Amino acid sequence: MSTTQSERLRELLEPLVTSQGLDLEEIAVDSVGRKRVLRVVVDSDTGADLDQIADVSRELSAKLDETDAMGEGEYTLEVGTPGAERQLTEHRHYLRAVDRLVRFQLAEGGELVARILDVDDTGLDLEVPGVKGRKVTGRRLGFAEIDRARVQVEFNRKDKKDMTEEEEA
Repeated sequence: MSTTQSERLRELLEPLVTSQGLDLEEIAVDSVGRKRVLRVVVDSDTGADLDQIADVSRELSAKLDETDAMGEGEYTLEVGTPGAERQLTEHRHYLRAVDRLVRFQLAEGGELVARILDVDDTGLDLEVPGVKGRKVTGRRLGFAEIDRARVQVEFNRKDKKDMTEEEEA
């Protein structure tokens, strides 16, 4: 998608998404055979439920129908959320990932997998899991030290509210 089309679509659609209490995270136009697919990714601090996604989808569809932002050809509109293993690119993404396990690609090379404990304007306070019997350690990571960051899916993590006092200790 050209930058101009992307910018036009963002200018057109972002106010509608924002009016629904959501953030416009991403816009992408992909060609699938002869058809085009407009993918719009939305999110909020509390997540987006199916009703919100349906509402914003209707709003976006109506706005796109009344403009020529997508041109003459057919296209399919898909509205969704970032997904479980989302990439963290904005400050708000890090805030939403507090208490989540994240894989960091470090700017100076190497990687780190750690849980985000706190986020401020300059960086993150992390909990680095212990490996092979080692204790959990804390670490501070500045935003300038991060090249890329992606949330990791955890299948067997117990919520703190589900843990007994013995397990927490």
